Amino acid sequence: MKAFLIDRYGKSHGRIGEVPVPELGINDVLVEVHASSVNLLDSKIRKGEFKLILPYSFPLIMGNDLAGVVVRVGSGVHNFKAGDEVYARPPQSRIGAFAELIAVDESALALKPKNISMEQAAALPLVALTAWQVLVETARLKKGQKVFIHAGSGGVGTIAIQLAKHLGAFVATTTSTSNVGWVKALGADVVIDYKQQNFESVLRDYDVVLNSLGPVELEKSLSILKPGGQLISISGPPTPEFAQEQKLFWGLGWVMRLLSSGIRRKARKQDVRYAFVFMRASGAQLKKITALVESEIITPVIDRTFPLESTAEALSYVERGRAKGKVVIKLI
Repeated sequence: MKAFLIDRYGKSHGRIGEVPVPELGINDVLVEVHASSVNLLDSKIRKGEFKLILPYSFPLIMGNDLAGVVVRVGSGVHNFKAGDEVYARPPQSRIGAFAELIAVDESALALKPKNISMEQAAALPLVALTAWQVLVETARLKKGQKVFIHAGSGGVGTIAIQLAKHLGAFVATTTSTSNVGWVKALGADVVIDYKQQNFESVLRDYDVVLNSLGPVELEKSLSILKPGGQLISISGPPTPEFAQEQKLFWGLGWVMRLLSSGIRRKARKQDVRYAFVFMRASGAQLKKITALVESEIITPVIDRTFPLESTAEALSYVERGRAKGKVVIKLI
């Protein structure tokens, strides 16, 4: 079968190659991939930024999102059957969605929302699960609370805005000048043009911040939070708690403690809680997201679509940071 893979780490590495059909474990579901989508995580994995946390072997088939049709199932699978339309973010240890076929653990899969296309479904799992695990699971966002979401026109931002509004929150976000009206239409109450204003000069007394940007924006976010607020980052720095969750050896835990010590100390000084969220696969949570999509509460946003043969170009496009919503790889 065809797949986009890398033979070693590096920003420009990657090729289309022929690889064996994946072996099917007892609890696995073999899926014919109709569409996948590109995330910044793919770029970071390709460059080797997670090699200490995620020790992949080569050749490595890339891809962290998929939508497709079940071909066959392992003997221990009871919730899916051949012909089912499904979508998933595969477990981080077994990525490989930029391929014609992928074996996915049953626990990571959910039935695809009936009211959207394969391409739209492929745009959802990683970003929707990230938004869910930040806002619902970690922040426990409540009706009437105020949440600030960095980069509202990005993959995570577009879904997080819609989810936060569904939860009853007051939502502020940032975007560039050309996207202000478009992002406001997603449901944001306050949209700050970062080319014209600094968010830290405009916003006050927020309950939650979802940070997806760098350390400068992370630290500035502290100033807009009220005492007891939560600063939740999906872009780091990772915490000692994350090291424990990932069962990393003690040396890496110490490094993560050191990397996050500054922001954790500043957060404590302002009576703010800092947390790092590294999204995990969950078919159960995707099932809840499916219900929101079918109720038209959440709508996936697609910027561009590329064929599998142009995956390297799609990665480069995402790395430029100008995509509105998600970039999709269409296989069928």
